[in-house]
Amino acid sequence: MKGLIQRVSEASVTVDGEKISAIGPGLLLLLGVEKDDAQNEARDLCRKILSYRVFPDEQGRMNVNVQDSGGSLLIVPQFTLAADTGSGTRPGFSLAAAPDMANSLYQNFIAQARAELGEDRVGEGQFGADMKVALVNDGPVTFMLETGKKG
Repeated sequence: MKGLIQRVSEASVTVDGEKISAIGPGLLLLLGVEKDDAQNEARDLCRKILSYRVFPDEQGRMNVNVQDSGGSLLIVPQFTLAADTGSGTRPGFSLAAAPDMANSLYQNFIAQARAELGEDRVGEGQFGADMKVALVNDGPVTFMLETGKKG
């Protein structure tokens, strides 16, 4: 499972011209689910993202996580993160999870994030939709986090 996080001052998701979710300061997470992922990868990645220290402390050092910063989390499913880009000039998607499995793990991830941060601090995209994602990257600060690779 892969998560591309961006520290944002604001972010939103629009589907069919309607804004379905928006956050102020916090993290935008683009979440990719691979075919060998399971509930433990969702749990581990969620814990890692919520505890990852990317917000400044009093000295301006990245030493505060999203939980302690009071920030929000906007979770957007993005199957293209699971693309195989190792050869050629066109991505392959054989590594991506099947839609039903990916959506299940995505929903599990959202539930866990809401349990940790609170319902009002977690927004979500719409699985399978053509989404327009807007953000103001603060920094810019962007990191790719992944769960441990399988043998």
